[in-house]
Amino acid sequence: MTHLQAGLSPETIEKARLELNENPDILHQDIQQVRDMIITRPDIGFLRTDDAFILRFLRARKFHQTEAFRLLAQYFQYRQLNLDMFKNFKADDPGIKRALTDGFPGVLENRDHCGRKILLLFAANWDQSRNSFIDILRAILLSLEVLIEDQELQINGFILIIDWSNFSFKQASKLTPSILKLAIEGLQDSFPARFGGVHFVNQPWYIHALYTLIKPFLKDKTRKRIFLHGNNLNSLHQLIHPECLPSEFGGTLPPYDMGTWARTLLGPDYSDENEYTHTSYNTMHVKHASSNLEREASPKPMKRSQSVVEPGTLKHEDQGESENTQPLLALD
Repeated sequence: MTHLQAGLSPETIEKARLELNENPDILHQDIQQVRDMIITRPDIGFLRTDDAFILRFLRARKFHQTEAFRLLAQYFQYRQLNLDMFKNFKADDPGIKRALTDGFPGVLENRDHCGRKILLLFAANWDQSRNSFIDILRAILLSLEVLIEDQELQINGFILIIDWSNFSFKQASKLTPSILKLAIEGLQDSFPARFGGVHFVNQPWYIHALYTLIKPFLKDKTRKRIFLHGNNLNSLHQLIHPECLPSEFGGTLPPYDMGTWARTLLGPDYSDENEYTHTSYNTMHVKHASSNLEREASPKPMKRSQSVVEPGTLKHEDQGESENTQPLLALD
């Protein structure tokens, strides 16, 4: 085992070998091959090229060096093309802080049965007079930057659940193709994370229409890992065990506390008036986060949309209504 795998469990190291083609004997050579490609893109400023940083891109692309380099280049190019998004890119930026405080995103403390981190979005909590979509996207990207420092998550990946309960047509009208494309480029094409699934719950008809709009921007692999559950939480539980989910999703855990992740990033002394930041992030990349990302915090009640636990159907984009759980997105 190389020092780059230090801290990983034997089970995770074996998973990386089997699923990602990670070979500790040639790990440094793989990394150097990616680094050697940087000279081919003089138009991009590669602001971080250390071994640990490049390794996450190799893991995200299953150690295909060319694909890993393409993702690395897109990571920095996305930041160069969207400089305003990454100005003051830290948790105490006013826009990011508001989004985090409102639960964008939610991050469950425990992982699922596959070791994946579960992110939550309660769409109806988007107060458009308070948070812009761009600030919500910034808060999500910042959260992923912090979480991806965990090597276990580089290998096991993430799950995203979006609850569309009570999300109004008026709110949906603000999700224009251009900003949705910006989000897809930031998450699908430019970030070194493995998404094992994106799950829509309680989505209304106009969210189906929005999905149709964004499908041309999605890779085939991505489409196959989007799941449209409607109000059929049984189909969700076939993929994510109820023991891993809060009660809003028919799980056995307590209701999700919307302030949990904000307090993790902003620190235990967080208050609405206190501009305290947990760590420092620069414009282009996030330095190593502290090891206590998952510490418990005192509860802070926030508004939340409640999911309805009723039998229903899982809709696959090409198969209509079906009772079978079929993958519809993974971003890896």
